[in-house]
Amino acid sequence: MIKAAREAVDLLIQAASSWQFDGALNGLRDREWMALRFLARANRFSRTPSALAQFVGTTRATASQTVKRLEDNGYVQRRSADQDKRSVILDVTPRGEKILASDPIAPLVHAIAALELGASNFRDLLRQILEQLDARKHRHHADSCRQCIFLTESATKRARRTQAEYTCRFFRADLSGAEVDLLCFNFEPWASTR
Repeated sequence: MIKAAREAVDLLIQAASSWQFDGALNGLRDREWMALRFLARANRFSRTPSALAQFVGTTRATASQTVKRLEDNGYVQRRSADQDKRSVILDVTPRGEKILASDPIAPLVHAIAALELGASNFRDLLRQILEQLDARKHRHHADSCRQCIFLTESATKRARRTQAEYTCRFFRADLSGAEVDLLCFNFEPWASTR
């Protein structure tokens, strides 16, 4: 078991070359790609400088420098949060969406999609590993709202059997069906391992 686990880690380290690299690809460094990917997949509550810093695993100052480079290239723009004008929300611009079409991790995404065991099974296995690592370090990771204890289906929509709408109990906010598959940094899993 340990031998197979070590071999799996060795393979993961080699696969990491698709998202960790020296220099720049298409004009962006690996941390800039990681930040742009996160902001494109994050929900409206998680597109903040502090959530970005936690996701990328860096300080807020370093994350701010990354955001500044993305802004200078026209890939990201800042705006004031609706509820608190002092807070900043980071939005990916159309130019940012366009550069994401040439994301260097695309071959990895396609390789995972083609797995015999299935992309969903692979995702679930990685989620289990991440939850174990998070529990050991007393931290949590970003994940989709669909997997979160704070997500509830709105009762008014359930009664009418129309397209489901949701509510985030953490933020006390309504969510559309499209939003529940986005990343949230306030995510708490249903079956917490902590």
